[in-house]
Amino acid sequence: MKLTFDWLRDHLETDRPFAEIVDALSMIGLEVESVEDRAASLEGFRVARVLAAERHPDADRLKVCKVDYGGGEPVQVVCGAPNARSGMKGVFAAAGLEINGVTLRKARIRGQESNGMLLSEREMGLSDDHEGIVELPDDAEVGAPAAAAMGLSDRAVEIGLTPNRQDCAGVRGIARDLAAAGLGRLKPLDAPETTGSFDSPIRWLRKLSDGEACPLVVGRFFRGVNNGESPKWLRERLRAIGLRPISALVDITNYVTFDLARPLHVFDADKVTGDLVMRPAADGETIAALDGQDYALDAEMTVIADDNGVQGIGGVMGGAASGVSDSTANVFLEVALFDPARTARTGRKLGIRSDARYRFERGVDPESAYLGARVATRMILDLCGGEASELTIAGDMPDWRRKAALRKSRAAELGGLNAPDDEQLRILADLGFEPVDEGDAIRVEVPSWRQDIDGEADLVEEVARIRGYDSIPAVPLPRLHIVPEPAWPARMESDARRALAARGMVESVTFSFMRRETAELFGFCDPALVVDNPISADLDAMRPSILPNLLEAARRNADRGYRDLALFEVGPEYADDTETGQKTVASGIRVGRHGGRHWREPDRPVDLWDVKADAMAALDAAGAPTAALRVARDAPAWHHPGRSGVLRLGSTELASFGDVHPRILRDMDIEGPAVAFTVRFDAVPARKRKVGGSAPLSLPPFHPVTRDFAFVVDASVAADDVARAAAGADRELVSDVSVFDVYEGGPLGADKKSVAIAVVLQPATSTLTDAEIEKVSGRIVSAVEKRTGGVLRG
Repeated sequence: MKLTFDWLRDHLETDRPFAEIVDALSMIGLEVESVEDRAASLEGFRVARVLAAERHPDADRLKVCKVDYGGGEPVQVVCGAPNARSGMKGVFAAAGLEINGVTLRKARIRGQESNGMLLSEREMGLSDDHEGIVELPDDAEVGAPAAAAMGLSDRAVEIGLTPNRQDCAGVRGIARDLAAAGLGRLKPLDAPETTGSFDSPIRWLRKLSDGEACPLVVGRFFRGVNNGESPKWLRERLRAIGLRPISALVDITNYVTFDLARPLHVFDADKVTGDLVMRPAADGETIAALDGQDYALDAEMTVIADDNGVQGIGGVMGGAASGVSDSTANVFLEVALFDPARTARTGRKLGIRSDARYRFERGVDPESAYLGARVATRMILDLCGGEASELTIAGDMPDWRRKAALRKSRAAELGGLNAPDDEQLRILADLGFEPVDEGDAIRVEVPSWRQDIDGEADLVEEVARIRGYDSIPAVPLPRLHIVPEPAWPARMESDARRALAARGMVESVTFSFMRRETAELFGFCDPALVVDNPISADLDAMRPSILPNLLEAARRNADRGYRDLALFEVGPEYADDTETGQKTVASGIRVGRHGGRHWREPDRPVDLWDVKADAMAALDAAGAPTAALRVARDAPAWHHPGRSGVLRLGSTELASFGDVHPRILRDMDIEGPAVAFTVRFDAVPARKRKVGGSAPLSLPPFHPVTRDFAFVVDASVAADDVARAAAGADRELVSDVSVFDVYEGGPLGADKKSVAIAVVLQPATSTLTDAEIEKVSGRIVSAVEKRTGGVLRG
C-alpha cells in the first residue's frame, strides 16, 4: 500500500512532521517498507524559459537555445529535443549538476557552446519518455524548484500490510490508526447522497446459487459525461503512487480504490447490451480483459455479463469490450461485494494481480458498497459532468454487525501493558469501536471495516499496538533454579545436525507443505491437513514426512547434472491437526553413488547400510542409547520391504531406514538408487544428568580374548538378535560382539542361514584359563540357543 503525505493529510488533520509520522506507522503495526522523496532527487533542477531557439548552423536536428533559469544572465544550451521552442518553459539543469550518474560540464557541441541541459522525463528519472523535453505550464515561476512546479514535492510511503489489515488498504484507514495513536485528528468524511434524476436503464441482476459469491452489488447510470483528462491534482496523486493516469473516469475508480480501500469499476454503458448479471462463469467461456490478455474461465469463477457475454471477472478485472474510452458519453458504475476466498482462487488460477483483487481477497468493508457509490458519484459529476440515475441494487447487505467485550484487566494479563481504563476507552473509540464502559469490562460494536476482530484477544492487541509496544515493560522470566535448565530438545537437534554434516551430508530447508498426491505416497490421509488457501497449487497439504521434499530436491539437482547427493533436513512433520500431531524429526536421503572418482577407492551405489549409519550417528549425537537399540523389519511402506528396517528401544521406534520403494521412485520420476532415513527426536529418552565428575579412566591390565561362533538359525531371525543373545550371556566378561558373516543357501536349505559372530572377552582381575574360556563359551551357546533357537554350526 503506497500513499503520499499530502494525500494522508486529506484525512488526517496533523501538524506532526513527516519523519514522526513515518516512525509512528511502524510502531502501530503498519510496517514502512520504503520512503520516497522525489524532490530530493530533483534538487537543483529549476524552472527555465526558452528565450530563443534557433537551428544549429552545423546540425539539422539540433537547436541553439537561450535559456533564462533565474540564475543571472541567460545561458546558451544546445538541445536536440523536437519540442524545444521560443517562449516555452521547461526544466533546466545547470553545469555542475549530476544527471544519471554523469556530472554536467560546459562543452562545445558542433562548435557551439552549451551550458547545462534542458531535461526530458527520462533524464529526470521520472519515466522512460525521452521524445522531448518536459513542458511546464506558463504560470510556473522561472527559477523555482522544478519538483514543486511539477507537483513532485510530495513524499511517498510504501507500507507492507499484513493480510488481516484490509481496512488499511486505503488512505483513510491509515489516517484513522494514526489519529488513534495521537498523531492528529481524523477528518469527517464528506460523502453526501446524490438523488438521481432518472431511473437507470441498466439494472443489476444476480443469478448465483451461492449468495456469498456476491451478496450485494450497487450500480448507477450516468449520461452525458465528458471523459477527458483528469485534473492536475488527481493525475499527480496517482503518479506519486506509481499509477499511470488514463482518463477521468478510470482515474476516479483508481483514486477511490486507494483512498477508501473500495474497488470500483465503470462500464461504457453504450457497449452494454441489456442488463448486467452477476453469475457463475460457464466452463470454457473466455474474456478479453483490460490488461490485453485473453482468459479462459470456469464455473468456480464469478463474472459480470450482459446479453452478449462476459464483461468482467468479479473482483479481479474488467473486460476490454465494455471499457470506457475518450469518446464515452454514458457510463455505468459498479460497486460490488465479492467473496474473498473465491476472488483469491480466481486470481490465482488466472494469474492476475490487480489492485481490486488485492483488496477483495482480504475483505472489503461491506458498508463501502453504498459509501463508494456516493463518493464516486460526487467525483464523476464534479469532474465529468452529466446526470446521475437512481441507484440500482441487487442482493442484501451482509449481516456484519457483531459485538465483543474487553475485560479491562486483560490488557495487562495478555499484553503485559498497564493501560489506564480511560486510555483503553479512548483508543477503542478513536478506532471506531463505539465502546461502552460497563465497569470491569468494555462492550464494543465492531465496525464494518474491521472484519479481523473476533474477540477479546484482538481488542487487547488493538490497545497494545496503539498505545505502543515500546510501552510494555521488560519483565524477566522467573528463575526456577540457580543454574538454568538445559534445553535438551534444541541441543538434540543441533548435535544431530553437526553429526550428519560431519558424515558429508548437506543440510536443506524445504517447505512444510507439499503436493497432496505426493504426500499420499508417504502415508498422508487426514483431510484436516489439507491447506484451504495454499500459497501454490503444488503446496496444498502439510507434509507427513520430510522425505518427499528431499527427493524432489534430488530430482531437481539431477536435472541440472548433480546426480550423486546426500541431503538432510531437521524440521517438523505432521500426522494430524492435534496438539501432538506435529513432531520434529531429522530425515535424510542419499541418491546415486557413494564416493568420488578415485583409483584407490572405487565408488559404489548407495545402500541401506549408509543410511543406517547416518541414523545411528544422529541418534548417538542426540543422546540415544544406541548400544541398546535393536533392528526390526517393519519399516514404513515407502521403504523397500526387503531392504529396510527400524531402530527400536524396547517397543519404541526411534528411527527408520532403508531403500526407497521403487514405486515411489517411479512415481516421483527419480533415477535411483535412493536410500533414506528418519530419526524421531520425540522418542529419544532424556539424557541422564551425571552426578559429580566423570569417573577416572580404567584400562584393564589383561589381554582380551576373541572367540568366533557360527550359529544356524531360521532365515527369519535377525543377526542382531544373535549378537544380543551372545552379549547377554556374561555381561562382566563379554565386552563386544560383532557380526562378521552371514551365509545362506547351499546345504543349509532355503529356510535357514548361518550367522557368524566374534565375541571379545575382557577379563578384569586375572588372565582367563582355558577352562574359564570354555565355560563362558558354553554359556554363550546356551544363550543363543535359548533366545533364537539357533544351534552351533559344526
